[in-house]
Amino acid sequence: MSGVNGVRDTADMPQPLPAWYRINARVRGVSTVLGPVVLVTGVLGPSVLPSVVTPGPASGLRVAGWAVLVLGLALTFLPTVPRIVSRSVGAPVTGRWSAVNSPRTRVPSHRTHAYGQTFAVDLVYEPEGRSRPAFGEGPGFRPPEDFPAFGEELVAPGDGRVVTVRDRARDHRSRSTRQALAYMILEGMVRELAGPRHILGNHIVLDLGDGTYAVFAHLQRGSATVRPGETVHRGQVIGRCGNSGNSSEPHLHFQLMDHRRPLVAAGLPFVFTEVSVDGGEPGEDVPADGQTMVASGR
Repeated sequence: MSGVNGVRDTADMPQPLPAWYRINARVRGVSTVLGPVVLVTGVLGPSVLPSVVTPGPASGLRVAGWAVLVLGLALTFLPTVPRIVSRSVGAPVTGRWSAVNSPRTRVPSHRTHAYGQTFAVDLVYEPEGRSRPAFGEGPGFRPPEDFPAFGEELVAPGDGRVVTVRDRARDHRSRSTRQALAYMILEGMVRELAGPRHILGNHIVLDLGDGTYAVFAHLQRGSATVRPGETVHRGQVIGRCGNSGNSSEPHLHFQLMDHRRPLVAAGLPFVFTEVSVDGGEPGEDVPADGQTMVASGR
C-alpha cells in the first residue's frame, strides 16, 4: 500500500528521516520562540534594563530578532517535503469518520509544518442516522454537545507508553459560520503566543517506539483515562473527543512525529490498518478530504 506521500511501505521497521528534515524541525521550533524573545528584548530593553541593554546593542537585538523570527516562519511554511516511508498504525477511532485537512489530499495537510503536523489528519464523526451540523447553518457558536463527535471514545493506535497528558482546558463552543471562523483566526493568534499546548488544547502524546510519537489533540476536558508513564495497548480507550484548543468543532486531530515535544518535532506519514474508505475493502489507507472511513479501532 502506498503511503500518503507516495512512498510504498515495504519495510518492517521505520527508516531514518533525512537529516535536513529533522534539523529543519528543531531550528524551526527554536526560532519561532527565540526570535520574538530577542526582538522584544531589543525593543523594551533600553527602557526596562537601561544599564544592560544600551541603544547600540538594542538595535542589533532587534535586527537579530527579526532575522531569527523570519527564519522560523520560512521553515514553518516550507513547501518541500521529503519522501518518507509511511508508518502503519491502527485507527485512533472506532466507527464512521470523515477526513478534513487530510495528507492524502495535500501535504503539508494543514498548510504548515508547525508542531510536527506536516502529515496530520482531522477526523469528524459521521454516524449513521445522525447528521453533523453544517457549516454556515444555524448559530455560529454552537455547544459542543450538538456535534456527534463530542464524547466519542479515542483508542491507542498501537502498543506504547504515555508521555504527555493535558486535559484541564475547557471545551468551548464551535466556530460554525464565517464570522465565528474569523474570530477563531484571531483567537488562534493569541493561542500561538501562549505555546503549543494552547493550540492543541487537551491532548495526549504516546511513545509508540522506534522514534515514533502519536498525538491526540482537542480532547474533551477531564476525559483522559491514562497518565504519563503508563503502558497502553492497541485499541485501549485513552480519552474522548472534545473541542478544546484551536478547534472549530469537536473532532480529533491525529498525527505522528519524531519527537515527544510538538514544538520541535518533524511530522511522519502514516496509514491506518484495517479501515474501509468510502465503502471499499478493509485495508491500509487514509481517507482524503471528504472521504469516509469506517474503523474497528481494535
